[in-house]
Amino acid sequence: MKNFKLIILIASISFGCSQENISNKYAKSITSNELSELLYEFASDKFEGRETGEPGQKLAVNFIRDFYKSNDIKKADNTEDYFQELLIDIPGRMVTYPYSFPDSVRAFQINNKETKWVETENVAAIIEGSEFPEEYIVISAHLDHVGKRGEDIYNGADDDGSGSVALLELAQAFKLAKTEGNGPKRSIIFLHVTGEEKGLLGSEFYAMDPLYPLEKTIANLNVDMIGRTDPNRGYDNDRYIYLIGSDRLSSKLHETSEKVNTKTVDLQLDYTFNELDDPNNFYERSDHFNFAKNNIPVIFYFSGTHEDYHGIGDTPDKIRYDLLTERTKLIFYTAWEIANMDEKIEVDIN
Repeated sequence: MKNFKLIILIASISFGCSQENISNKYAKSITSNELSELLYEFASDKFEGRETGEPGQKLAVNFIRDFYKSNDIKKADNTEDYFQELLIDIPGRMVTYPYSFPDSVRAFQINNKETKWVETENVAAIIEGSEFPEEYIVISAHLDHVGKRGEDIYNGADDDGSGSVALLELAQAFKLAKTEGNGPKRSIIFLHVTGEEKGLLGSEFYAMDPLYPLEKTIANLNVDMIGRTDPNRGYDNDRYIYLIGSDRLSSKLHETSEKVNTKTVDLQLDYTFNELDDPNNFYERSDHFNFAKNNIPVIFYFSGTHEDYHGIGDTPDKIRYDLLTERTKLIFYTAWEIANMDEKIEVDIN
């Protein structure tokens, strides 16, 4: 019996090490060079600040779609060529849903009759799970920014170009794993939402008209501004990330997040903005909030604001690509663990 138990112990240790080695292999495919190349394009003047509904935003959704196509990553169900179409009003005040239009595009009805309606799109791709394909992890980032003001272009390299290109690298890493027979057990949706700067409209739309059932969505990892450092954080260590919301709905999600970080990238996890009385109220200011409102456990990855927040200085040359790479790898490892663990993430905190 002793020898038999020893064999089991060795086998379990070997399996654990093997799984960790496998994830390390694919995490290495996330590189600073690729993130930089993608971001210099996505946050270039050509995209004119990616304001919702404007020509630059259309270039942005095409850029994202074409990336998924070129990497043979499947479009999400219920999309039209990766696009989930919606109509919004500017400035984005919404009161009821849905509203029928002759062209069958879903939309929001509003009180204000004097309004500018714009067509816009979420972009969604999926890597289907091998064992639990109907359990979904949504990794999200917003593709829009504030656009142009006169001749000035607000490129939004950090906000949220950094999150947008992180999703592309994450999807590519998971696709490589799947191609080599090591795909995730659970399905992963890569969701690029529009209209965040107009009031979290794209993610609100998704929550109201989800591509996949919300009751089957076990977690949302939201990535918004992870490319720079917060000058007011109060300590010298640049190797940090702010986490918001990880312990609000699921103790297992929080514990998993911390365990994964310790075993892999080992960043300083800073919960400053996770406090319930945080005056910045970042918990309600990015797209994860529309998942949390629907009782879906979330983690919001964020590196903080800076002097170029919503300014013309938020450009690709100011991104810390070493930090962007590490933070993206942390998100990859966390998603890998959630997607492959035996027990799924559950809500256990009210």
